[in-house]
Amino acid sequence: MSKQLGISIYPEKTTDAENMAYIDLAAKYGYSRIFTCFLSPELSKEELLANYQPLIAYGNQKGMATYVDVYASFFAKMGIELDDLSFFQELGAAGFRLDRSFSGSEEALMSYNPEKLLIEVNLSNDTSYVSNILDFEPNKEQIVGCHNFYPQAYTGLDEDFFIETTRKFHEKGLHTAAFVTSQGAQYGPWDISEGQPTLERDRYLPMELQARAMWACSEIDDIIVGNAFASESELKALALINPNVVTLTIELADKLSPIEEAICFDVLHFQRGDISNYMVRSTTPRSKYQKQVIAENPRQQKIQRGDIVIANQSYGIYAGELQIALKERENQGQWNVIGRIPQEEAFMMAYITPWKKFKFRKDVS
Repeated sequence: MSKQLGISIYPEKTTDAENMAYIDLAAKYGYSRIFTCFLSPELSKEELLANYQPLIAYGNQKGMATYVDVYASFFAKMGIELDDLSFFQELGAAGFRLDRSFSGSEEALMSYNPEKLLIEVNLSNDTSYVSNILDFEPNKEQIVGCHNFYPQAYTGLDEDFFIETTRKFHEKGLHTAAFVTSQGAQYGPWDISEGQPTLERDRYLPMELQARAMWACSEIDDIIVGNAFASESELKALALINPNVVTLTIELADKLSPIEEAICFDVLHFQRGDISNYMVRSTTPRSKYQKQVIAENPRQQKIQRGDIVIANQSYGIYAGELQIALKERENQGQWNVIGRIPQEEAFMMAYITPWKKFKFRKDVS
């Protein structure tokens, strides 16, 4: 299953027209999944079908699969037997997310449903939950995972915890998902929403930076916008991200030479395996550009953390090498400082681990 982008809709708080327009917009940029949840505990099966079925059908027409968030208690309340999940098929959903879990045996049983519904389990608890499910021999093709989002400020996941819980799930060969938050959206499942990210780090960052960082630091597969309605510019920016490469913004120095431009933007860079505490080294450009004239233009005498530099022709066999500075050091003139990583993105330098591929994009602010 490839990495996908998704949106969230909340039909009990918004109109069908608004939601259909939002689905149209997301589909335009290649989004392929929808998250929604049953907010009202008072609604009957029939009312849920009436409220949600038309929108889910519309999403299906646009190539967007819907996953419905439910509690474990939802099944008993609605009279849904665990060996008969046809209600969700009638709804038109591709699957459902269990915000609160059963014991593991029930999830394994449900994974054999003949409707081929995906059972999405909660990733945000560092317990043996997933192992319990696997102990009961589920149909792994119909088990996936999705983190929570956190509408209350300061309650989102710690980055290290997020990375570890995602890794444990991914190691078992299961698909994963998590949420980012729009900075302009106003609708979520509750009356209070201070953003709806999975990671607390992301709460006030631009949405596309959240996604770039999440894909860079973890083995997450799908990224879903947790609140509605994200702007077109936000949705488009996410759709332009390559999820398999760490993409860093560069604030360019004065006008670069054509060779400096080519080294910076036309090369798929990677961090060497023999890492240094002082810099991220990309030696790939040396073989291609070493024999070309890289004029000396050091621009500054001291290299600061976050600076992006290219070795010029005065540095012999190292000419053409690109580095991202991790620590301050002197520049004797052999390094052309071509730009720097914005302070807002400095934390992403830590994600360029040995052999990690990375690219640059121009600052468009």
